[in-house]
Amino acid sequence: MQTKKINLVAADMGYGHQRAAYPLRDLSAGEIITINNYQGMPDWEEKYWVNSLRFYERISRFKKVPLLGPLVFQIMDSFQKIKSFYPYRDLSEQSIQQKIFFRAIKSGLGKHLIEKLNPSGLPFVTTFFVAAYIAEYHNYQGDIYCLVCDSDASRAWAPLDPKNSRTKYFLPSEKVKERFLMYGVKPENIIVTGFSLPKENIGENKEILEADLAKRVKALDPRGEYQEHYESLLENVLDEEGKSKKLAVSLTFAVGGAGAQKEIGGIILNKLLKPIKAGEIKINLVAGNRPEIKDYFQEQINLNGLENNNGVKIIFAPEKNDYFKIFDSCLRETHILWTKPSELSFYCALGLPIIMSVPVGSQEDYNREWLMSVGAGVDSLDPEYVNEWLPDLLESGRLARAAMDGFLNAEQMGTYNIEKIINGK
Repeated sequence: MQTKKINLVAADMGYGHQRAAYPLRDLSAGEIITINNYQGMPDWEEKYWVNSLRFYERISRFKKVPLLGPLVFQIMDSFQKIKSFYPYRDLSEQSIQQKIFFRAIKSGLGKHLIEKLNPSGLPFVTTFFVAAYIAEYHNYQGDIYCLVCDSDASRAWAPLDPKNSRTKYFLPSEKVKERFLMYGVKPENIIVTGFSLPKENIGENKEILEADLAKRVKALDPRGEYQEHYESLLENVLDEEGKSKKLAVSLTFAVGGAGAQKEIGGIILNKLLKPIKAGEIKINLVAGNRPEIKDYFQEQINLNGLENNNGVKIIFAPEKNDYFKIFDSCLRETHILWTKPSELSFYCALGLPIIMSVPVGSQEDYNREWLMSVGAGVDSLDPEYVNEWLPDLLESGRLARAAMDGFLNAEQMGTYNIEKIINGK
């Protein structure tokens, strides 16, 4: 059966929306369309989106300013804050954030793109809630789907008029389904698929994922307790040399799209300098597509005398899709992922233990809670003492357990599930 094509639409705001779209790229009728930066966009729309993105990034960086920074960020975050889950109640009233976007949409925001895509009649699949508003308001002729990028979602993710909306939602978990019912979304428009993870890290029958997981558990389990417990899995994918060989632990540190918390990368290098030089630990510093973050990491590498050490790498590419490809490949050799609890939280399903930096924003608070609930997340302690607490986490088996908990308790097959739904299987 031929794969049905889609108009795949994301937003260039940090990495979350585009990272979620990237694994679905094979379904796209062309390139992944970036709603706030596509060829032929009217000048006024481009200006609108540029100003919106600059404002968010400035506030994210300003948060580090003592006293005033956290206050200003808290005010901004209140517009997109996710309300407490309990008690179960009607939360269908439109939020201030939605009303602001809706005003722009009524003035023509996104109309040009919908008129451009309408003749195709293909399903419209987006990872950005405003794009879903736009498609529905401007009368897109095909089916409309929206993929949610966090473990819980604010009111903004649901339709402006949920009772009369035809937008269908791909959700990462049952918890989000309950949330969307509170927002008034019709049950028939809610589909729990799991998050869209890269096929290159999974395999159609999870063969890639299981092979990588076996090696990861071995590296994270110096006392051998989990290797004994999951002997049948290891037996199938590790040869005799792999079972006996001691693996260097590979730690990947990823900053967010706004470059927040990059300083932690420098601290990691400095505090783990001895095991890095001894070949006991490898470090991947993820700069994404931000050259200034890449330069900062390179400076830290040079300051620590690691410029010729093969155990330290910077993950960077100028174009985001190239970066996602390199990053996904890097994860296959990664044993521990250290990051904010962003959309990368869902990557715990690949059997990756997540060391969580301090959350930035309401949605990341909920992602942290979700990671803790599935057992795959571990709060970062003070990075200044990582040389003390990281070996303790390894020795205790806590990170091996987190790897297995993510694999067992989180959904891996979201991309495959979405593909089946689009193709009517």
